[in-house]
Amino acid sequence: MSDATLHATSQDPDDFVVQIADQVESFLVAVTEVAKGDEPDSAVPFLLLEVSQLLLAGGRLGAHEDIVPDERYEPDLGPEPDVDELRERLAVMLEPVDVYSEVFDPYEPRKAPVPARISDDLADVITDLRHGMAHYRAGRTTEALWWWQFSYFSNWGSTASAALRALQSIVAHVRLNQPLEELNGLDTDQDLGEDALAEEAGRVMAEEIAEPLGLRKVT
Repeated sequence: MSDATLHATSQDPDDFVVQIADQVESFLVAVTEVAKGDEPDSAVPFLLLEVSQLLLAGGRLGAHEDIVPDERYEPDLGPEPDVDELRERLAVMLEPVDVYSEVFDPYEPRKAPVPARISDDLADVITDLRHGMAHYRAGRTTEALWWWQFSYFSNWGSTASAALRALQSIVAHVRLNQPLEELNGLDTDQDLGEDALAEEAGRVMAEEIAEPLGLRKVT
C-alpha cells in the first residue's frame, strides 16, 4: 500500500486499523515537520498536543484484545529508516529543556530517577511507529496492528508517556510562573541517584525559556 493509497476513500474510516493508522501517520508527519525547525517558537506546545493525541491511540490499542498476526514470523521489512538527523534537530531545538528526570517503573520500589531526553524519546517512538506503518502500507494490516500494540506495551507507550509528562511540565511551569529546575551538565549516560540529581539541578526562572520556546512573551 503506497502513500497515495494510505487514506484511500475505499477504506472504511470506521475500521479500527484505519483510525489507528491515521493517528500514527498524523504524529509521524507532525513531529517530522516540527523537527525541520521552521516554527521553533511553537515547538513545545505543538509537541505536547501531538504526543497527547498519539497516546489516545495507544490507550485504544492497550484496551483492545490481544491482536494475533496472520503469520508466525514477521516479514522482513529491510533496513530501518535512520532517525539520527531528526533526533539531532529536536535536540538542538529543545536544548534548554531537553534533559529531564524520569522514574522508569513507578511500581518498582525505591527506584531512583534517571536522566532522559525528550529528543531521544520522540525519535524512539517514531522508530516503533514507522515499523508498523511499513506493514500497513504493504497491506499487512493485522501485522501492523500487532506491532503497534506489542511495541506500545514494550516501549513506545511508556516512552511517549514520559515525554508527555516532561512537555506538560514545561508548559505548566511557564504558565504558572513557577521556577523551573534545569539539569545543568547532566548527561543521559549517567546513572545518578536522587541526591546526585538534586546536586546537579540548577535553578532558572521560567521566563528564561518562555519566549524562545513560544510559550509566552517575556515582559
